[in-house]
Amino acid sequence: MIPQSGDFFTLFERHSAACVAAATALAKLTKGEGDTEQLCAEIQDREHDADNIIRHVLSEVRKTFLTPFDRGAIIALIGAMDDTIDEIHACASAISLYDFSDFEPEMKEMAERVLVAVRMIDQGLPLLRDVTRNGDELHELTSQVVRIEGEVDVIHDRGLKSNYARAKASGDTLRFMVGREIYKHLERISDEFEDVANQIDGIVVDHA
Repeated sequence: MIPQSGDFFTLFERHSAACVAAATALAKLTKGEGDTEQLCAEIQDREHDADNIIRHVLSEVRKTFLTPFDRGAIIALIGAMDDTIDEIHACASAISLYDFSDFEPEMKEMAERVLVAVRMIDQGLPLLRDVTRNGDELHELTSQVVRIEGEVDVIHDRGLKSNYARAKASGDTLRFMVGREIYKHLERISDEFEDVANQIDGIVVDHA
């Protein structure tokens, strides 16, 4: 028998909870709060949890006859969510690989903005359970997430300039290259959570 419906909302929310936990650990990591190895391990564990959830979602999409949204929208949303936590994991992996601990203020600020954005997405996902009623609230929430992505871009550019100036003054080319790598991953996280917001807004447009 083909299932008539799947509990995709619960799966979205479980995946989002993993992303919030990973972003929380990343913010702590950049602030030097807690053990680096344990925080990186926490991020890796949550990324593994998210991988299991997306596999479950993709399996349910294939088996379910009636889905709450178009199958393409479900796949695109969970894919964008998974790209977000994958990039958080990539950032943590770079920090661990290079044994990086000299976080600049802009790095800390970017990680904090990432956490704010993923928490907002986490707040918004349950509203998809009644997208018709919650369409306006979801649209406002996703607009705020997109604005945060723009803020992260500005901080990123400022941080890169600071990183370059610092390296130029000290002659520490390696420090500049590693710092640039960390900035790259932090900026990519914001690109991914913006995509999540756009996917949610697309569902609102189609169903509200």
